[in-house]
Amino acid sequence: MRLSFFTMPIHPVGKPIVQSLNEDREAFLLADRLGYAEGYCGEHSTDMAEIVTSTVAFMASLAYATNNIRLGTGTVNLPNSHPVRVAAEVAMLDHMLEGRLNFGISPGGLMSDAEAFGNLEKNRNAMFLECINMVLDIWANDPPYDLKGDYYEVSTGKTRIPDIGQGEVMKPYQKPHPPIVGTAVAPFSKGVTAMAARGWEPLSANFLLPKWVATHWQNYVEGCQQGGRPALYENWRVAKNICVAKDRETARRYARDPGSPYVLYYNQLLTKFRRGGRLNLFKQDQDMPDEAVTLDYVLDELVIHGDAESVADQLLAFREVTGPFEHLVYAGHDWTDVDLGRQSMILMAEKVMPILEEATKSETVASIPA
Repeated sequence: MRLSFFTMPIHPVGKPIVQSLNEDREAFLLADRLGYAEGYCGEHSTDMAEIVTSTVAFMASLAYATNNIRLGTGTVNLPNSHPVRVAAEVAMLDHMLEGRLNFGISPGGLMSDAEAFGNLEKNRNAMFLECINMVLDIWANDPPYDLKGDYYEVSTGKTRIPDIGQGEVMKPYQKPHPPIVGTAVAPFSKGVTAMAARGWEPLSANFLLPKWVATHWQNYVEGCQQGGRPALYENWRVAKNICVAKDRETARRYARDPGSPYVLYYNQLLTKFRRGGRLNLFKQDQDMPDEAVTLDYVLDELVIHGDAESVADQLLAFREVTGPFEHLVYAGHDWTDVDLGRQSMILMAEKVMPILEEATKSETVASIPA
């Protein structure tokens, strides 16, 4: 079992932005010191609760302050940018990290971002595919590029000066490019199959019910078979909301009482998903009425809390439903209480993970052949 870290993050509206950014950054520094394998952070441009507006810029702030953790854009919302900017900035970040970068990508899910960038009525999935394909083409080929699609055009033919380097986009430090990770946010996601077929890896979102997370594995296997490679449980990243404290009552209060960062998080998501017609993600079956999808119901289904032993038991039970993934991603939340926020990450690494490792060390199912 490996442990990594992912945060969107969501903070109380009105909390000083400087404080939130400092705390978010400290969470990654702490994860690095604790031995978390990877750390991902999302981005949004039009949300005062999610105040990281550029995952590349945020990860760049950590490049020279971390030592071992692989940092990931989690995610670059491709339709909201341009393939040249994405290719150039991600390549630069890969050089800053000397190869400790995972390239996380998605179409973006925040509707106000889509509206602001003029994409609300466009096919964002098609834009996503065109953008990533152009990014990979730019990295794989030499200028002048001459790429034309339905949404983007890339060329430096008229202005290129080869002798002095003008007109060429840098290539990444890692060859041919950083590992690509795509966040899977829907039940039975066909995107997982398509990603796996291209050699990319999935990260199952922390806001999916366990039964919907379980649907990703077979699609991943199908995609790996299409791509002629084995499907490895160690490459299936599964994110989960986890609150660990020294005793169960403290964990319950921090996870569920008014003012809890977990309550804040799911109140935000529930509001957005209800407005955006995506409550199906929270439903055990699609006949469940919308009014039954309450905040308490969502918290009951999606947040694990307790002391180290009880959290480990709940995570093992979660794996019984999802399948034996081998890469657990701890979902970060606002540090409403800095001590409890830090303590949860520490206990997760130092107390919960040894229990999980001991409980799973005899597992023999490691992969499905190509």
